[in-house]
Amino acid sequence: MRRFGQPPSAEEMEAIARQVLERLPHPFASAVGDVVLQIEDFADEAVLREMGIDDPFDLSGLYEGVPLTERSVEQSGTLPERVFLYRRPILDEWADGENTLEHLVAHVLIHEIGHHFGLSDEDIHRLEESAG
Repeated sequence: MRRFGQPPSAEEMEAIARQVLERLPHPFASAVGDVVLQIEDFADEAVLREMGIDDPFDLSGLYEGVPLTERSVEQSGTLPERVFLYRRPILDEWADGENTLEHLVAHVLIHEIGHHFGLSDEDIHRLEESAG
């Protein structure tokens, strides 16, 4: 649990996120294996523009892909699903001091993974509690 010191690198944040993925309950843990996890400092300009977000600190994570609940057998040749964690917005929230970095990474990651499964916000909250 880190509260002070140098901000963690993208590699350190990814290690935290991978620990969260390992704690996901079955069947989520086995079904998330093909999702690519990417840590970026910020969302790129195209993503921010597409989402209508002016301040890059307002976006801490993003799921990119087709949720499992919307897939069809006719889909092929598509890019793999990806979850982006945006390091600087997460670190900015961490600096507020109300939550640990591990908690924030888990919260954002599970929220985005929930989109992969087509879960409601209520279901995402339950998944977060079970992975904690």
